[in-house]
Amino acid sequence: MRIGTLKQSYTADAALFDSRTQKVWLAIGAALLVLFPFMASDYWLYLACLVAINVASATGLNILTGYTGLVSLGQAAFMGLGAYTVAIMQTRLGTPFLVNIAAGGIVAMLGGLIVGIPSLRVKGLYLAIATIAASFIAHFLFANLKLTGGTSGLSLPPAQFFGLPLDTSFRLYWVIVPVMLLMVLGAANLFRTRVGRAFIAIRDRDISAEVLGIPLLRYKLLSFGLSSFYAGVAGGLWAYFFRVVTPESFPLLMSIFFLAAIIVGGMGTILGGIFGAVFMTMVPELLKLVVDLLPGGVEMTVFLSPVRTVVFGLLIVGFLVFEPHGLAEVWRRIRRFFHLWPFRN
Repeated sequence: MRIGTLKQSYTADAALFDSRTQKVWLAIGAALLVLFPFMASDYWLYLACLVAINVASATGLNILTGYTGLVSLGQAAFMGLGAYTVAIMQTRLGTPFLVNIAAGGIVAMLGGLIVGIPSLRVKGLYLAIATIAASFIAHFLFANLKLTGGTSGLSLPPAQFFGLPLDTSFRLYWVIVPVMLLMVLGAANLFRTRVGRAFIAIRDRDISAEVLGIPLLRYKLLSFGLSSFYAGVAGGLWAYFFRVVTPESFPLLMSIFFLAAIIVGGMGTILGGIFGAVFMTMVPELLKLVVDLLPGGVEMTVFLSPVRTVVFGLLIVGFLVFEPHGLAEVWRRIRRFFHLWPFRN
């Protein structure tokens, strides 16, 4: 059991994984991720890939909203930019998979930098409205440009990775999950650097951060750019996963989905983006499975479908009321309880 750590150097103090216990659990988690696709059905592999995509996008939004304090309702639009970039490059240029994914992230990042320009003058609700406006502009462009296929959208062939077609959930799993893990690891490392600490300073008090010499516009734009890059990469993975991209694929409701994910999971924590994306993706599916198991056939399923939606909404409201710090805080309390339990009187 871990009851304390002794740091004898700055390098040890700055290490992301600073104990043998963490490394053991990391190895166990990696082993489970490797074994999972060999034991899971196509349905659970589909959900695993979808969860990984949502974790990547939620982590990006957490960088912007949770760590920098800039509210955004444009995450779906940035995912759309990444998805359309991947679809256009794949169908028209035939460029490699990794090149397309990187290009999707870069295009979305450029869009995020443009949307982030008003962030120096407005914040809070006003900034959220500005990002909503950007979402409507992006949707208009997706639906009316000939390059994007208009309202019909674009269809993609299966991605090719070193000559192997990624045409099944099993094969896509081995690409989507590693990319997601790299993105989460990158975000975790970001907040051990000067840039990440500047983001946190802006969130806590932007005027004080400016007095300390932090250039607000530069770091706010950088936060928007990083968040949008994450969204663009997630959108590119989404495009390869579903292989159809239309304007209706990235509605405003999807942006609300990701905002709710980081709130439920816990804003300002890496685990919050992971837990929130898993919760928002899996709970509706689990509720659907419960409804399908009830007797009554199709009629009962149709009758209980609105009830399932209401239950899901009540769960989200319950987290906001009773656990405002999200699932990440619940996890921390569980860890503290089991660490201290053997020594309680």
